[in-house]
Amino acid sequence: IADYQAREQERTGIRSLKVRYNKVFGYYIEVTKSNLASVPPEYVRKQTLVNAERFITDELKEYESRILGAQERARELEYEIFGRLRNRVLEFAEIIQRNSRAVALLDVISTFAERARALRYVRPEVNDSQRIRIREGRHPVIECIPDSEPFVPNDTLLDTEQNQLLIITGPNMAGKSTYIRQVALIVIMAQMGSFVPASEAEIGVVDRVFTRVGAGDELAAGRSTFMVEMQETATILHNATPRSLIVLDEIGRGTSTFDGISIAWAVAEYIHNSPRIRARTLFATHYHELTDLALTLPGIRNYNIMVKESGDRIIFLRRIVPGAADKSYGIHVARLAGLPDEVVERAREILANLEEGEFEEGQPKIARRHARKAAHQGQLTLFPGNEENTRPS
Repeated sequence: IADYQAREQERTGIRSLKVRYNKVFGYYIEVTKSNLASVPPEYVRKQTLVNAERFITDELKEYESRILGAQERARELEYEIFGRLRNRVLEFAEIIQRNSRAVALLDVISTFAERARALRYVRPEVNDSQRIRIREGRHPVIECIPDSEPFVPNDTLLDTEQNQLLIITGPNMAGKSTYIRQVALIVIMAQMGSFVPASEAEIGVVDRVFTRVGAGDELAAGRSTFMVEMQETATILHNATPRSLIVLDEIGRGTSTFDGISIAWAVAEYIHNSPRIRARTLFATHYHELTDLALTLPGIRNYNIMVKESGDRIIFLRRIVPGAADKSYGIHVARLAGLPDEVVERAREILANLEEGEFEEGQPKIARRHARKAAHQGQLTLFPGNEENTRPS
C-alpha cells in the first residue's frame, strides 16, 4: 500500500495524495480539492468531503482483496501446519502417553512426599480389617489455613462391633462437621497411597465413602432442601455395604423437629441393624434424643465436642470425648453471632418454658414471659416482695 501511494504520487504529480482505510469504504485515495484537476480519469469517485474527495481504482481494490484475505489464508495455513504436526506426533502417541502417565504419577508421589514431610504426616497401615483407628487425626485443609487457631487433633475408632456407629453431639461451631469430614479425608488419602495427618493410623479398606453433608436446594429441578437431603440419604441406604464408610451430618434438620428426630433415629437403626449394610458410620446431630440409641443398640457409641462455659460465654475446646453433650448451647452461639441482647434474652425465656413445660392456659405454649428483677433494669423497687408475681399486661 505504501509503495502504491508513492507510485501514484509520482505518476499524478499530486504530492498530498494519501491512501487511507475505513470500515465503510475499505481502502481509498484521498485528494485535496486544490489538486482535483490533476486526478486521472481512471479514478472512480466514492465520496465528496468539504476539503477533499475520495477515489478508488481497480488496482487499489485488488490490493485490498489480497490484504483482507490474508488473515483467512493465515488461518488455513496454520491449520495445515497443525495437521502435519498432529500426524507426526501421532506416530509417537503410545510413547508420549506412557511417559505422560509416568510423569503424572511422579508428580503425585513427589507432592505426597513433600506434603508428608512439611506437615508431619505418617504412613498409615492399610489392611483388610474392618477397623478404622486414627490417633491424633487432623483435617488436612483446615490445619493449613493461615492465621487460624491451632488445630486440635482427635482420635477415632470405628469397627463393625462395638464402635460401628458414632453419634456425635455438640454445639454449632464446635467442630462436629470438621471432625467427621477429616476422618473421611484421612481414609481417602490412605487408600490413595498418601501419608495422612495423624500420629498413627490403621485403615481397613473401604469400598466407598458415602457422605450426606451441607444443605442446599435444587430449585431448577423442583427439589427442596429436605427433598435433596432425603434423596441423598436414600442413595446411601440402598448402596452402602459393610465395607463402606458413611458420613452423615444433621440428617432430618430440613423438616419439623419430631419428623426430623424420627427420620434420623430410623436411619441410624437401619444402618446398625441391616445385615446388608452395618457400615462404619459417623453421625453428627443436634438431636440429643438420638443419644438414647446407645442404650439399646450395642454397636452405637456417643461422643461429644467439649466446651467450657465462662459466664454467658462458651469456649470451644475442639476435643472429641466419649458421652453425649449435656446441652446444645445454641443460644450462646446466637449471642456470639451478634443477635441483639433482647432477642437472646427472650430466647432464654422461651427455652425455659419449653424445658419446664409451664405454659399459660389458652396461650401459645412459648408465650409466657418470666418476671424480671428490677435490678436487672437498673432501678430500685418499692415492693420487693411482689417482684415474683409481676407480669406485663
